[in-house]
Amino acid sequence: MKITKPRLALICGILCISIFPILVKLKLAPGLISAFYRMAFAVILLLPYVLLTKNFKLPKTKFVLLAVLCGILFSSDVAVWNIAIQDSSATQASLLTNLSPLWVGLGSFFFLKVRPATNFWIGTVVSLLGMITLVGFSFFLELNFDQAFLFAVLSGILYSIYLLVSKNVLSDVDVLSFMTISLFASTIYLGILCYCLNQPFTGFSDTGWFVLILQAVICQLCAWLSISYATQHMRATRVSLSLLSQAVITSILAWLFLEEQITLQMVFGGIILLFGIRITFYDKTISLKGLFAKN
Repeated sequence: MKITKPRLALICGILCISIFPILVKLKLAPGLISAFYRMAFAVILLLPYVLLTKNFKLPKTKFVLLAVLCGILFSSDVAVWNIAIQDSSATQASLLTNLSPLWVGLGSFFFLKVRPATNFWIGTVVSLLGMITLVGFSFFLELNFDQAFLFAVLSGILYSIYLLVSKNVLSDVDVLSFMTISLFASTIYLGILCYCLNQPFTGFSDTGWFVLILQAVICQLCAWLSISYATQHMRATRVSLSLLSQAVITSILAWLFLEEQITLQMVFGGIILLFGIRITFYDKTISLKGLFAKN
């Protein structure tokens, strides 16, 4: 598999977002206000750069509105995912929100009239089996169908819609202009929401503020500038499925920094998951008949 610039950007983006569940699980700020500051600090850092370097180009009204919609969708996704992580386990929230490849594939088929390749569906099934193995089969017997469960599923749906809409916008708008508009919309939307729900805008520890800034720089700017670039040049289905690999990286980071245990089953599940992602990058179409045929 040739490592092109879009694929390299995707890898970089995945590495950057993989630390996000670890930071949120620290609970140094409420989930909703954490999402607000992630967007607010990101746009504060990005806006001067695009204006001074004249990299911001105002697109047509249609694409401005779609970029604003992307900002609302993405910030809603981050907000409900934050709450799901803090109200349940990071494992449950990550698993359920990572069902997004299914929604992206179905959305591409029904709304974008793009029929995902056979490789995508095979890779999706294999990757989800790997995800199930990673978290453990007994995990599903302990699922609580509460608010956190619903928020995690909702996060995956919002995220998949965001990917499909952003793919459409990025076909005509450059990444920096798209990110600036969407982040500005996210900040205003979450700011109003936090104010109406009486969320605390101050009173965090120094470590809390540092983590909020870290989320903005690493998990938002670095991650989503890279992923948006990859989305611009790659199929949305392939990008969404590739993002499943963050579960593997997050598990490793949790082992390093939160002293969570990594078992042989988790290693085996991670290998299956990554193999499923690799199938979607296979250049030739895989047929189900050929996949199961005897050599």
